[in-house]
Amino acid sequence: MNKEELHRVIAESTGNESNICQITAVRNGEIVYEDCWHEFQSEDAMNVNSVTKGVMALLAGIALDQGSIKSVDQKVMDFFPDYKVKRGEKTIYDVTVRHLLTMTAPYKYKSEPWKKVCTSEDWTLAVLDFLGGRKGITGEFKYATLGIQILAGVIERATGEKCIDLANKYLFTPLGIPEHMLHGDSSKEDQFDFFMNRNPRKNEWYSDPQDTVTAGWGLCLSARDMAKLGDMVMHGGVYGGKQIISETYIREMLTPYQKLGERFGFMNYGYLWYKPFDDREVYAAIGDCGNIIYVNREKEISVGITGTFKPRIFDRVEFIEEKVLPVIG
Repeated sequence: MNKEELHRVIAESTGNESNICQITAVRNGEIVYEDCWHEFQSEDAMNVNSVTKGVMALLAGIALDQGSIKSVDQKVMDFFPDYKVKRGEKTIYDVTVRHLLTMTAPYKYKSEPWKKVCTSEDWTLAVLDFLGGRKGITGEFKYATLGIQILAGVIERATGEKCIDLANKYLFTPLGIPEHMLHGDSSKEDQFDFFMNRNPRKNEWYSDPQDTVTAGWGLCLSARDMAKLGDMVMHGGVYGGKQIISETYIREMLTPYQKLGERFGFMNYGYLWYKPFDDREVYAAIGDCGNIIYVNREKEISVGITGTFKPRIFDRVEFIEEKVLPVIG
């Protein structure tokens, strides 16, 4: 299959590939493949859903490199001395930054409390109300999109900067990614539109009424932006000859700490990044609708893919390896 044939396959697809808007592949800082569908242009952005979590892991690394966060084993409550813990709650004092990054933090809910959190005035504090519980720290993997909101609060309180400013200054600008702005609105109707709208978005990041970014979703990037981030991760935090994030942290971020079950394709999990294969140097930040940053150190290539709303797409790694990589060569 050549590039023209791949374009046609995606354009004519009625399956999982039908929602793809952009694909960009980067090798050693250079774009080696790029294409767009659905009237998207290369510079257009899309809500990349949970790929946002992977970017939050990078911001945590920046805060650690700066010494603002002392260690991933620092207690979460160190950053919220003014938070009033509920009577009888003890587990919350044992939760660390590492628990947030590895999705092993415990929460007092069966299903994520979207309405309560996303209609509150401070989403970080609203999620803190659910952190902890009677079972204590079990080490059990519990995927929590809202829980990662606490990490945004930790980073902001540790650095004294808003996550959006930290990202623009120390991550996006050094990689040539456009400066991002806060989305602004946070009404129920606007949140629904943000997920469902199939049109290109601005270079923006969803936020709560306190101007704190949504940490589990809501960052808008182009496939080109994501491929650049992947290229930086692939080269141990280096981009354009400059050390953006320490090699030590990138190595820790990509180290598998959890072996996931069938729901997550038996992949391994590091700090909010996946390692799809036990025996290969392949990593990914994965979001709903097939949004992905794919990093393949064996072939020294990074791929970004954006997609409009289409639920339950779990085969993007397979698609990249079977369809995209052969076209690149």
